[in-house]
Amino acid sequence: MKKETGIPRALSYYNNYPFYKGFFDELGIKVILSDKTTTKLINDGSKFVVSDTCLPIKVFMGHVNNLIEKGVENIFVPSIQSIGYKINNCSKIRALPDIVRNTVKKKIRIIEPVLDKTENIGIFDFCTQIANSFEIYDKKQIKKAMENGFSYYNNFLMMTQSGIPYIQALNNSLDGIFEKKNIELVRPISLCIMGHGYNLFDERISLNLIKKLEKMNIKVYTSLDVPKDKALFALNKTGEIQYWANELELTGVAAYCMQNKKIDGIIALSTFGCGPDSLMVNEINYHAKDKKIPMIHLTIDEHTGEAGFVTRIEAFVDMITRSKKQNLIKKQELKPLIKEKQTEIQAERYKRDK
Repeated sequence: MKKETGIPRALSYYNNYPFYKGFFDELGIKVILSDKTTTKLINDGSKFVVSDTCLPIKVFMGHVNNLIEKGVENIFVPSIQSIGYKINNCSKIRALPDIVRNTVKKKIRIIEPVLDKTENIGIFDFCTQIANSFEIYDKKQIKKAMENGFSYYNNFLMMTQSGIPYIQALNNSLDGIFEKKNIELVRPISLCIMGHGYNLFDERISLNLIKKLEKMNIKVYTSLDVPKDKALFALNKTGEIQYWANELELTGVAAYCMQNKKIDGIIALSTFGCGPDSLMVNEINYHAKDKKIPMIHLTIDEHTGEAGFVTRIEAFVDMITRSKKQNLIKKQELKPLIKEKQTEIQAERYKRDK
């Protein structure tokens, strides 16, 4: 058996790859990544599934096909059922190995560990299943590999939470480099983006949304800027609970930013036809309206055109910019009136005291 595995550059890759890489390296298993997402790759993936399947699954299948074309025999397809008691993933992510098994006709070996904390199948069980697939049974060796994986992963999170951009933090963690962002530039507008890592950090799917906003001199907050415990606390403070496994990437970060970051607006990024996302976006939209924070929902699929996408973003930013300017003008106009009123009050007090 080849001591190598292919990892599709999709879904859990965007949040968990530093852990996967550190874990496999310690076990002596070579990791082969699929290529970055392209339109061709999406089209290739779409051929494996029915047309109304969500975009992230089509993208995942495209990456599986890309690895097969590279000649990779072992492909890592985790089934992440739940990350806490009854905190579940959507059905397609839960059934990912079955989708691959029943749609790909070429001969491949699927490495399909299960993580299901509702059924007491935790991270050690998950990692043991992976190691056993490569005929590695030594528990001490597996625990050491886990420690190495968490070392990569924790460094990655500490860097993103200090303000280091996603790609830079990812590359640093894989190279064993740790750095913190010391200087934070003050920008005129701050926005929170609520979206899954596999949508937001895939530059083809998100159409480079973060880079587009940063070119507009906008400060962007994502789920990687906020520790999970703080995101969960903020979500609970709004009166909501976590139900979905990836919910903190949407409702959690939005709730935290509304309560702590003085943001000027929220962008919700989701893919067409995603049921859980539609519920979570509506949930945050309710709270955003209550706090009078502007919010826009960008829905994407494989046919989304960049021109229309950019137009909506620019219009949203322009609206926020005009609103901030008007509020600033009102404050400047009120200052003389407030000062005059304060002078009148002081004069009245002086007369009364005499």
